[in-house]
Amino acid sequence: MKAKTPASPKPSTPESPKKTEPAFGWNLYAEQINGRFAMVGFVSLLLVEFLTEQNFLTWIGLR
Repeated sequence: MKAKTPASPKPSTPESPKKTEPAFGWNLYAEQINGRFAMVGFVSLLLVEFLTEQNFLTWIGLR
């Protein structure tokens, strides 16, 4: 008769707090929205620079 080996415990993953509604101040929801807008802005800047063949410094008059 074989002895049963205990099942290995599942690794626990820390759950991040989820905030699904807007709130005032520093919170997860605001940080996620700010990060998404930053990503959209950065990609938009790259696309416009590629299409106009001018860099950002030229646009603001520093070059």
